[in-house]
Amino acid sequence: MGDLVAAVDHGTTSTRFMVFDHGGHVVAGAQVEHRQILPRPGWVEHDPVEIWNNTVQVIEKVMADTGLGPRDLAALGVANQRETTVVWNRRTGRPYGNAVVWQDTRTDALVGALASDDRGRLVRHRTGLPPATYFSGAKLRWILDNVPDARRDAEAGDAVFGTLDTWLLWNLTGGVDGGVHATDVTNASRTMLMDLETLDWDDELLAVFDVPRSVLPEIRSSAVPDGHGLTTATGPLKGPVPLTAVLGDQQAAMVGQLCLAPGDAKNTYGTGNFLLLNTGTTLVRSDHGLLSTVCYRFGDEPPVYALEGSIAATGAAVQWLRDQMGIIRDAAEIEALARQVPDTGGACFVPAFSGLFAPHWRPDARGALVGLTRFSHKGHLARATLEAICHQSRDVAEAMEKDSGVKLTVLKVDGGVTANDLCMQIQADLLGVPVSRPVVAETTALGAAYAAGLAAGHWTSTTELRDNWHEDRRWLPERSDEHRAAARDEWHRAVARALDWVEM
Repeated sequence: MGDLVAAVDHGTTSTRFMVFDHGGHVVAGAQVEHRQILPRPGWVEHDPVEIWNNTVQVIEKVMADTGLGPRDLAALGVANQRETTVVWNRRTGRPYGNAVVWQDTRTDALVGALASDDRGRLVRHRTGLPPATYFSGAKLRWILDNVPDARRDAEAGDAVFGTLDTWLLWNLTGGVDGGVHATDVTNASRTMLMDLETLDWDDELLAVFDVPRSVLPEIRSSAVPDGHGLTTATGPLKGPVPLTAVLGDQQAAMVGQLCLAPGDAKNTYGTGNFLLLNTGTTLVRSDHGLLSTVCYRFGDEPPVYALEGSIAATGAAVQWLRDQMGIIRDAAEIEALARQVPDTGGACFVPAFSGLFAPHWRPDARGALVGLTRFSHKGHLARATLEAICHQSRDVAEAMEKDSGVKLTVLKVDGGVTANDLCMQIQADLLGVPVSRPVVAETTALGAAYAAGLAAGHWTSTTELRDNWHEDRRWLPERSDEHRAAARDEWHRAVARALDWVEM
């Protein structure tokens, strides 16, 4: 067995491959972006074949640059963007079109109809999720109903469904030559098709969405001591390497941040923001717009649950400034631009490009930029974008405190946006509590590696992992309660103006 652990970390905008040593330090890594395909307003797609090819590319690069071979790796973990939906033919390996991304809103009519009757209540009770375009069950139904041959082949057992973990797992373990069609409980819990208590596909929910059971992957634990019985069988890791862990990216970040005890919380700043609170083996149902979800399940141990606040557009708002508006050339430029001004000059930006997720769950909302005057310039818009990221996280933190009774004393943060020191200071100011960034800010890959290494015996306990966690920087609140209250009032007024924009 090798003395290193690796992770494939596939996110909304890119795929990376990272290798870690026993101390949790990064040995090597490579990353490549994939295209964001926007064929119509509200539609967001990815090319699954491009994503698989990119996965092979980053693995090959790391192995070539380091001289490592498969036998140097004790285990491999996979973390993935959740909810994004792929249907492919198990015999040919070809997808039935592009993947429908979690941000996509084409299913708004379907979920709107579900939310208005008893079917919506069934979905909420069984899955811990509100009927929403966010989740993959409705996306799967849309593909089966609208893509030629998809339903016919699904009912014949030839077409299969998966979120991106399942697609990558199937390809890594052989593809058309015996690839394993499976998912883990964290990803399955985001489909609107799995019962949170039984951890199995629910026949009543399958009937609601008109999904044949034969199209669905087997649900397994997030990490299993003997692996999933899986080893890499294709590509540059053919060797093989034990594939011992699969987690949705936000749950992987919880493991990477060592949020393994009830009451532990973290916030990941990526394309969207995802604030999770570990509730232990207790399934807490939200009354304030949060999601109840599986945090992880290791082996045959009871599942650990979480409350989650999912925010659709945070880093995506920065990308919008770069790609659609041309205000910045690189995402990193936003901090310097925002520092040109002391405040937003009265401007407020609500980036509800795909509606508002937690805690509002308003698919009728759309992006709004309000409070502009002739004085406003791109520096004010840049700062308003950073403030929008932090206001949305404060909205979720407030809902989480109401549901759980747990008041944040410090917020652990990770993800690409945490490199923006100004944004993290704004976050501390708006929360009124310290914000803590670890040395390894990209904790999604680290969490997948930790779960894989624990399952493989590379690490003997979570206590050993805790010794690896080190703080890189802490931001303390600098604003007064009065300033915070005024900023929050302005934000709430701006959100109100973003609602009721789309007729549902």
